[in-house]
Amino acid sequence: MEPRSEDRPGVGLRTDVAHGARIYDYILGGKDNFAVDREAGENSLQLWPALRVHMQANRSFMHRVARFLAAECGIRQFFDIGTGLPTSPNLHEIAQSVDPTARVVYTDNDPLVLAHARALMLGTAVGRTAYVDADMRDPQAIISAPEFLETLDLKRPVGLLLIAVVHFIEDDAEALRVVRQILDVLPAGSYLAMSIATDEFDPIPLAEVQREYNRLGETLVFRDRPTALAFFDGLDLVEPGLVQVHKWRPDGSEAPGIADKDIAMYGAVARKA
Repeated sequence: MEPRSEDRPGVGLRTDVAHGARIYDYILGGKDNFAVDREAGENSLQLWPALRVHMQANRSFMHRVARFLAAECGIRQFFDIGTGLPTSPNLHEIAQSVDPTARVVYTDNDPLVLAHARALMLGTAVGRTAYVDADMRDPQAIISAPEFLETLDLKRPVGLLLIAVVHFIEDDAEALRVVRQILDVLPAGSYLAMSIATDEFDPIPLAEVQREYNRLGETLVFRDRPTALAFFDGLDLVEPGLVQVHKWRPDGSEAPGIADKDIAMYGAVARKA
């Protein structure tokens, strides 16, 4: 059996502070997490048993978005911020199954994610995948990174994905600035796809989940519908607009009978004119 993360040689990891990507990994059944992440995950599941269903629905949303952008919108370049730990199919696997020449840049700031990305996110022989080790709160560092500039052609449309990540930025204005600053360098015809945490459908247990994340050192911010919509200001929303992620263009791959109160994410895709 492969050892858990804390039993492997150190790679500069913070094992004393929970990390969103590793909590997500634990709840989805992964093994790349630490005791503090498992504690956060277990406590959160006790407080809100729907958390695993919610996270699975969010992952399914990413899959549908990737297929939509690649197969229906003709996008061949993708930029994924807040990548998380690899769980197949990853974004590049979906995009390159549509067109093997598709290019993908991943970004995250956790050393464990970085190690896995370099090992597993190799892509096809004719496509390209790259990884930028950076904090999304510093978008200039991301968009000036050689891996970004050498992989993506900014004269051609890009699919920008921020899936379940802006809730780690506490301030609304800062979160909006980060998204806008990256969008500004992308050409017309690019798309923004986001899922955004909300507590509007089951606020009482989600308040407890938020306190648990905060207690263990991780930020978790819920946003209402008007605040979530603000991320798409000036863009053309794709039908059905901003909805809970399990309601965005369902294709039959989602778990049946999902209750609205069990999903704490809005999702949408919009085009930059």
